[in-house]
Amino acid sequence: MKFFDRVLNPREIRRRLGMNQEQFWTQIGVTQSGGSRYESGREMPRPVKELLRLVHVEQIDLSQVKRIDFEIISYLKDAHPELYRNLRRAARARAGGHDVGNFADLALPADSEDLAPATGSPPIPAADARHE
Repeated sequence: MKFFDRVLNPREIRRRLGMNQEQFWTQIGVTQSGGSRYESGREMPRPVKELLRLVHVEQIDLSQVKRIDFEIISYLKDAHPELYRNLRRAARARAGGHDVGNFADLALPADSEDLAPATGSPPIPAADARHE
């Protein structure tokens, strides 16, 4: 089973965040009525699933992520894989060992490193994409 074939439960994620449908869905560019349909069982397109994961599960502020961040991550993985692994471990330890906050039980694995975003960009290691 592919990663995106796993069931995301957007209604449960939204409720755990304490948001109404309009607040939740507009953050990822979906209308409230479209989000309501997804919450009622309509199939979400892959880009919507990925945006939901990044914004609401991984809690990544996409306005802070730049192309250079992807380039640095890719460079570290290729040229210095051990350094990349050590930095990733250190970031996870600093975050308490969790990449997905309180949502691990909803749908997504804690380590989504094998998953590239729908844009074809390198995968975003959650701890590495956050800015302080």
